[in-house]
Amino acid sequence: MYLVKLRKHADLQNKALISMSSDFQPPPKNLSILASVGGVVTAIIAIAILNGWSKQLSKTSIEKPKISTSETASQQLVEPKKPQSLASGAKAAEIVASLDAKSVILPGQPIPKNQLTVAIIPYIAPGVGKLTPEEMATARIAWSYFQRNWNDETGLVNSVDGFASVSMWDQTAAIAALVSARELNIVPVAEFEAKMSKMLKTLASMPLYKGELPNKVYNAKTLVPVNYGQLEKREEIGWSAIDLGRMAIWLKIVGVKYPEMRSLSTDVWKHWQVKRLTKKGQMYGTAVIKGKEQYNQEGRLGYENYAAYGLKLWGLDVNKALDYQSNAAFVDLYGQGIPYDRRDFKNSGANNYVLSEPYILDGIETGFQALPKAYADRILAAQAARYEATKQLTAVTEDNLDRPPYFVYSSLFVNGEPWATIADTRQKHNDLRFLSAKAAIGWHVLYNTAYTQQLFNFVQANLNSKDGWYNGFYESLRQPNKTLTANNNGVILESLLYKQVGQPLTVWAGVKSQKSTQRAIRRP
Repeated sequence: MYLVKLRKHADLQNKALISMSSDFQPPPKNLSILASVGGVVTAIIAIAILNGWSKQLSKTSIEKPKISTSETASQQLVEPKKPQSLASGAKAAEIVASLDAKSVILPGQPIPKNQLTVAIIPYIAPGVGKLTPEEMATARIAWSYFQRNWNDETGLVNSVDGFASVSMWDQTAAIAALVSARELNIVPVAEFEAKMSKMLKTLASMPLYKGELPNKVYNAKTLVPVNYGQLEKREEIGWSAIDLGRMAIWLKIVGVKYPEMRSLSTDVWKHWQVKRLTKKGQMYGTAVIKGKEQYNQEGRLGYENYAAYGLKLWGLDVNKALDYQSNAAFVDLYGQGIPYDRRDFKNSGANNYVLSEPYILDGIETGFQALPKAYADRILAAQAARYEATKQLTAVTEDNLDRPPYFVYSSLFVNGEPWATIADTRQKHNDLRFLSAKAAIGWHVLYNTAYTQQLFNFVQANLNSKDGWYNGFYESLRQPNKTLTANNNGVILESLLYKQVGQPLTVWAGVKSQKSTQRAIRRP
């Protein structure tokens, strides 16, 4: 009943039809998912049904912040006028689309190899320290999502507001949110301990796919392994190494930072049969296609490296998955050479999305220990350059929508196309590109530039609701994407925790990195 969020798993070649619940009418016909994309899921159809619960966002006049335009951009590009009507808005979108199409040059400017190492000393952002009152208010609003969507029966949190279904990726967002709420004094210690204990005990005892690893999706109230959108019918559909890689990072953070939780976090890892997560240094996941299990490599540049770092912390061999150079190429977007994965849909059957989120998570959680900071620098710079050229604030990544197709990947580059917003089926939805709240706040916390301040201010002015932060703001439609999700609000909370503590969260918690594995992938 709801589609798979293919987020980072653009690596599998087989496809399976989505199982649809009989309770609701499905979205567009014949939608499909890549076979072993992993279990990062969201109740996409539920969004369409439930978004009526959200109150209309009060109309806010949008004043475009002014920022200096680079000399090159100012010579070539003209700022479109602010839309005053639907017609003028459509014209502005056409102008931006034209500029986007002209912004790409292949091959792009590579990063010198001597800059392509992960941080020996974890990166610490400028301006970190105590949160401002506005930032504290931002954190409290984000926490309200988790208050609404906590399930007392299990300690699991709904992936999407009001729909009792959860993936391991989104449950990890809930773990991060709970840690952040405790450290920011939003919840008392006793409440933190009770909730975290409940979560971890559930994760250490829940039924597993074939008794091996967590199913991609569960009923968050009953722990029944289910297919997408079918909350009652038990169905085992496979597991995702990438989802579990993210959870592995947070199991380490919780276990090291809070000694009283160490045995519980370790019990979760021991509950899993982790040997199937990796093969010959790469990460593998499963999907069930017509009753048969498919076992496939997971990950593309970005999420692959980030998730592999989590599995490395627990001693698994992920050397190939951590390699951020062998499959990397560069494309210029608005004069900035950004990295992308050579393994695209044409040559591998998988989409090679370039997105903000994996770089934000790597910076916040590890201090760029999984990916070179130089990659993140370029990816943010390309988005800032797009703003300079088009006056369209840009902070793109993948996320849920409040309308069909209910989930898209707002990519800097994918399958040879710049600034493409696509569904997992590769159908284009550039009219639904949106500024992402989690990306805007994450980039601002990590870089604290004039541009990221504009992103932060825009989110504050336009995406606030009493039930959490809306996912984003549509460029063309000029209105909020009013979906509420665990991951959006969880990333916002952990970003603000990073600023408060002034260190990458694994460093702050005292998690020890396995240096030998890092050295194995460094290049001169």
